[in-house]
Amino acid sequence: MQTVDVVSYFTQALYLVLWLSLPPIIVGSVVGTLFSLFQALTQIQEQTLSFGIKLVAVSLTILLTARWIGGEMFNFTVQIFDALPALGH
Repeated sequence: MQTVDVVSYFTQALYLVLWLSLPPIIVGSVVGTLFSLFQALTQIQEQTLSFGIKLVAVSLTILLTARWIGGEMFNFTVQIFDALPALGH
């Protein structure tokens, strides 16, 4: 296995982390922005409401995308373990 291969696997891993973390980050950002707008319009000054709503939204997003996240991580892990025998050559 060449150094280029190792760098390629690390690059793939970083892109995978980026893609798998995007749904919760996007949902948290959108829900946070919309709820902050709602708080500004209604003049509610309670900070824990925003945190609770974002926590529920992100948790639901992770729950709904868990199968996809697990499948992608499993496929990448299998790909890495299939490449391990070439490490000694």
